[in-house]
Amino acid sequence: MKARCSWATTELSIPYHDEEWGVPVHDDRTLFEFLTLEGAQAGLSWETILRKRARYREVFHDFDPARVARLTPARIEKLMQDPGIIRNRAKIEATIGNAKAFLAVQREFGSFDAYVWRFVGGKPKVNRPKSREELPAESAESQALSKDLKKRGFRFVGPTIMYAFMQAVGMVNDHLPGCFARDRASRA
Repeated sequence: MKARCSWATTELSIPYHDEEWGVPVHDDRTLFEFLTLEGAQAGLSWETILRKRARYREVFHDFDPARVARLTPARIEKLMQDPGIIRNRAKIEATIGNAKAFLAVQREFGSFDAYVWRFVGGKPKVNRPKSREELPAESAESQALSKDLKKRGFRFVGPTIMYAFMQAVGMVNDHLPGCFARDRASRA
């Protein structure tokens, strides 16, 4: 049995931890997916989001920001009736607005990847927490990213949400000691 971070205990969280969490992501569509899902998770458990992830991919066009940016008010009304996603109007509208802001960042920086990785100097920041209790809820980097994203019109991008985003996409390596993925994430 693999030793892994203590939070990875369910049928959905184990493969997510083992295959995705903390692995550096440089694909803009995947970065948009995590930006969306982390914002949707606000106030909820990540397990809830993992259960709804496949439906999110369907209704938000596999997280193609150009297509999401064109979603209409009528489509928002349909999404509000879809039990496969988080039916929170503010979060749905933020996803569409964030897609528009995401496209603007791509135009300015060439890619969202080039923009977002600047906040950690282009490589994963490796933390050395000894336990889950030592993991921070936010960092100076997540605060700076949050502030800049908000300035650019993004919503549901507070510093705690951005820290979770940074962990998910490998900008921060917070795998715990003894976790088999800790060294893998640092090398990726």
